[in-house]
Amino acid sequence: MKNLGKNQNSIDQEKKSRRDFVKKSALFTGGAMLLPNLQMNAMVNVLNDKKLKIALVGCGGRGTGAAVQALNADDNVELVAMADAFEDRLQSSFMNIATALGENKKKLNVKEKNKFVGFDGAKKAMDLADVVILATPPGFRPEHFEYAVNSGKHVFMEKPVATDVPGVRKVLAAAKKAKESKLNVVVGLQRHYQDNYLAAMDHLKKDAIGKIVSGQVYWNSGGVWVRERKPEQTELEYQMRNWYYFNWLCGDHILEQHIHNIDVANWFIGEYPISAQGMGGRQVRTGKDHGEIYDHHFVEFTYPSGAVIASQCRHQPETMSRVSEFFQGTKGTVSTEGDNAAIKGWDGSTIFEHRGKDDPNPYEVEHVKLFESIRNGGVISDAENGAKSTMTAILGRMATYSGKVVKWDEAMASNLVLVPENLTWESPAPVNPNADGWYEIPTPGKTVVI
Repeated sequence: MKNLGKNQNSIDQEKKSRRDFVKKSALFTGGAMLLPNLQMNAMVNVLNDKKLKIALVGCGGRGTGAAVQALNADDNVELVAMADAFEDRLQSSFMNIATALGENKKKLNVKEKNKFVGFDGAKKAMDLADVVILATPPGFRPEHFEYAVNSGKHVFMEKPVATDVPGVRKVLAAAKKAKESKLNVVVGLQRHYQDNYLAAMDHLKKDAIGKIVSGQVYWNSGGVWVRERKPEQTELEYQMRNWYYFNWLCGDHILEQHIHNIDVANWFIGEYPISAQGMGGRQVRTGKDHGEIYDHHFVEFTYPSGAVIASQCRHQPETMSRVSEFFQGTKGTVSTEGDNAAIKGWDGSTIFEHRGKDDPNPYEVEHVKLFESIRNGGVISDAENGAKSTMTAILGRMATYSGKVVKWDEAMASNLVLVPENLTWESPAPVNPNADGWYEIPTPGKTVVI
């Protein structure tokens, strides 16, 4: 069984803000917001006795892993519905969940009639649940999240939460409604639930390194899977199967993966950037099956406080791997990587150090916190920050694709839609190759991004 938790590879590769700012910012809304006492006590009593029903929407490796983690996070839950565009993915996920649960297999209670295949299956699955897991390719996240909130569901959704700006705006609107409706929303930016990052943040709130003025964040690795085209596939099915390489589905790896490190920059600085400029391209990953995305990006993000963050992400085999964050403040530095964290003064002294090889798995903790909050009448509201960190990564992609300085406010006003509405298997693919099978690659100076 793959991708169910925090394996050593994911730790190696995987492995909130200034005091006056956190009072008003979405960056620090990962905690609980309690209801008035009488209402809360009534809700707690009801929910503590209720078997919570879960629906899984998106049955790939990450969705399968998230379902197992959710089912192990609370004693009184069951998976009652599953949805995926492809039947083979759904059935494989079902079997893998059963295997992973072992003696807890009784929590897997998905009848055949509640296994939904196709584009319309997500809503049918969500209708049967109290809690939904949204783990499709991220292009579908805004539509699914909006429906979940409108249907009164608590949500765990994977990052990123959109691939285009209209999608970000839709998520922000739904996030506001979720908060007003006292729905719990956890976003899979699991560093917010990881001990070394939380410990480092506690020290930053105590002014351990002063004002952050610069930083470097990295996700440099050998890359991810690629799925070859099969003769019987339509263009739309091929793109759905090979989704990582198409921007309407994935958003490029600066968004789908590097968002983790970019989000840490936003969190530690306590702000979202006002502009970005950068460069990128494809030098190694250049096949037809590599679609339209880059294999490297470098971006400078400028923040309202004047801080400048240098962001690197690379997917090139046989190159240096680095997944980490490093920030410089007026009084010292903070570094985070894997399960570790360190804060040092400019005089070389060690102010704080965290070695977390025995820390709990943050991929599990985020689900434990979600169900604890539901049971206890709290509200976790991760969606606004998830949307704004998604927007930060999109801002970086706009900068590398265009070769221009892109300002946050201008980008947020964009109406450039990547994800079509009301897709069916008869719909044309949103992008198409030329007669030789090549997709158009973004070209700085020519590509329109807003």
